[in-house]
Amino acid sequence: MIKDALILQKREFERKSKEFYVERDLRITGINSDLIHVAIGPRRAGKSFYLIHLLKDKHIGYVNFDDEFLLKVKNYQEIVDAVNQIYDHPKILLLDEIQNLRDWEVLVNRLQRQGYKLFITGSNSKLLSSELSTYLTGRHLLIRVFPFSFKEFLRSKKHEQLTKSEIKTFLMEYMESGGFPEVIVKEISPKEYLSLLVDSIIQKDIVQRYNIKYSAELKGLFLIIVTNFANLLSLSKLKRLTQINSIHTIKNYLNYLEDAFLIFKVNHFSWKVKQQIMLPKKFYIIDSGIVHSKAFNFSSNYGRLMENLVALQLLRNGEEFYYYKTKEGYEVDFVIKEGSKVKQLIQVTNINNLNELNHREVRALLYAKTELKCDNLLVITWDYEGENEFSWFNKKGKIMFIPLWKWLLRINS
Repeated sequence: MIKDALILQKREFERKSKEFYVERDLRITGINSDLIHVAIGPRRAGKSFYLIHLLKDKHIGYVNFDDEFLLKVKNYQEIVDAVNQIYDHPKILLLDEIQNLRDWEVLVNRLQRQGYKLFITGSNSKLLSSELSTYLTGRHLLIRVFPFSFKEFLRSKKHEQLTKSEIKTFLMEYMESGGFPEVIVKEISPKEYLSLLVDSIIQKDIVQRYNIKYSAELKGLFLIIVTNFANLLSLSKLKRLTQINSIHTIKNYLNYLEDAFLIFKVNHFSWKVKQQIMLPKKFYIIDSGIVHSKAFNFSSNYGRLMENLVALQLLRNGEEFYYYKTKEGYEVDFVIKEGSKVKQLIQVTNINNLNELNHREVRALLYAKTELKCDNLLVITWDYEGENEFSWFNKKGKIMFIPLWKWLLRINS
């Protein structure tokens, strides 16, 4: 019965509201307004846990649509009626994993018209702004919830003050285990947990949702991307590596993996949109722990793991960012764009002192500085910090260096 299912969910809600909670660095406004608050992000990243603790002292009703029984209900009003009975007619509703419900937007719009304040979560990026604007007639506020940032990771350790050495040790742990809350807070083995989580997401959110017949091809593509994250990958190269015959199929699979928040792509920077579309992409993983749990024959390349953390933090902060290749073919890891201007150029490298710096990192920045008219040059290192002048033939510029741990803790999150 619907009521029985919701009573069990209420007990789960009450249990979670009493569990240890790591304060998240999430900006949320208008909690008492009529805005529909929409939390999106990967499964198990803490979306519902965040909202449960945000709302636990308010009179709310809770429905989790990860329950297969509820998904079979054809008359949604029966669910609403049961919620009213169990929670004594709440005016605030938390609807979890709403994307599982067919025609979810119909229910959400109806509830809003009836005067409910709504908080919904989803693990599919198609709930992003353009689709939300189409589906939801009312105004909404989007909240992106990703696995713990490094700042949140340190907060979970409950240490008051840490030395630089301790912070670097924790950063190494963070790069290897990732930031999924249950792994960190409950000290679960990350490799097994994340491997099972990824398998579940692929099966439930992609294979079943899109009726994929050849799931082995999809899984093979994901393993190729995890193994080659932060490298340039074209569709033709992916076709060769995976032996999937159709470029169209590869495009669809990549979109599905992005929609499920397992990967995200970064385009080449160009003022011409066509070039952005046509040139190879860089793919990053939504959590570095997934690399260690899923990559095929991955040796700990900390330079690439550092780059993945930087990409994820830029994504978390809502930056518009790209990679770039100069006219001479020198690669810059990240181009940060703000409005119609390039705001910053960033390289990421695993060095401890200036003597270890590869001239290619500097050369690429100096050439890109001229081409993109940007003087804000940054190299994120493992342990070197400073500001230095460089020249390469007729190219000159001042470059700032900052350790990854300091950049991660300093940047807004």
